[in-house]
Amino acid sequence: MANMTVASDLPPLPVFEVRPMPDLLPFISDFWLSLIAPHIAYWAVSLVFHIIDVYDLFPQYRLHTPEEITQRNLATRYEVARDVIIEQIIQIATSTVLSLTELRQMTGMEDYDVAVWATRIRLAQRSLPSLLGLLGLNAASISKNMAANHPFLAGALAGGHYPFLGTVLDAGTQVPTFAAWELLVAKTIYWLIIPGFQLWVAVCFVDTWQYFWHRAMHMNKWMYTKWHARHHRLYVPYAYGALYNHPVEGFVLDTLGAGIAYKVSFLSPRLGMWFFVCSMMKTVDDHCGYKLPWDPLQHITSNNAAYHDIHHQSWGIKTNFSQPFLTFWDKILGTRWEGNTSEKYERTREAAATKTAKDKKAQ
Repeated sequence: MANMTVASDLPPLPVFEVRPMPDLLPFISDFWLSLIAPHIAYWAVSLVFHIIDVYDLFPQYRLHTPEEITQRNLATRYEVARDVIIEQIIQIATSTVLSLTELRQMTGMEDYDVAVWATRIRLAQRSLPSLLGLLGLNAASISKNMAANHPFLAGALAGGHYPFLGTVLDAGTQVPTFAAWELLVAKTIYWLIIPGFQLWVAVCFVDTWQYFWHRAMHMNKWMYTKWHARHHRLYVPYAYGALYNHPVEGFVLDTLGAGIAYKVSFLSPRLGMWFFVCSMMKTVDDHCGYKLPWDPLQHITSNNAAYHDIHHQSWGIKTNFSQPFLTFWDKILGTRWEGNTSEKYERTREAAATKTAKDKKAQ
């Protein structure tokens, strides 16, 4: 031990070597996967609801009857599918441009970044004795009294002093190491809190962008007539009609908003891909036409299929503008539907059933 020297009172940061992050799947690059994954998710979720719809598997959870779909919608399923594919082509083109502005995502520096956060946590502990002193507490005395039974708590109270933690490098230098709890907190910050905050920023931006553009398209007669009225030809929404829009509306409201959200939240390309996939699945689910008690996407927030369906009805068209995640703008600005909807839905069901019956007699 005589030839050992103490390098610093802080644990050294690990060396690292960056390298391109391997593709998520072995048979396709992340670049191409990011372009097509949201649309695969769109049609996969839509197919599930289409099968439920065609075979009438859960009639008790329908928001509308099959007669309503036939009688009230003003666009054919072919027109809907055609316009959705056009919008998806625009989205893929936009995503291509967006992806080309990003550098290749790298890996290899994760342990270093975690260690940086652990260092910040260690440095933050140095303020504890002073803070406790403001409360009239002697941090050194408290630390000394609990050192035998609670050494890590004692070390934190002493200002991040852990003399029992250390290791010896190959060169014979003794260096301190991080406590397990410091690394756990650092990993939680790096792997959960920071990505979670970035996703929260992206979600809030998308909701804000879509709320005000969506509301503007209802308040401005020209924008409604030229753009948004097409989406409202579906009085009875169904899953794959979620992106049934005028191309201009689809680009401004959905594609551009999501792209800016990705940029301002500083999502990584990999995390951005998951954000776009989840956003697409949520949009489809919001138009599925079912209030399913076991559908997790309908319970994450109050903005779900039942909530958005109200907006598609003639009596609720000036309410429930929020989409696709949260409802806070409707609550803040007083555009959330208030009141019972059961009687209104029942009247539309009866009217559609009566018209269907008349049509059959006429034949």
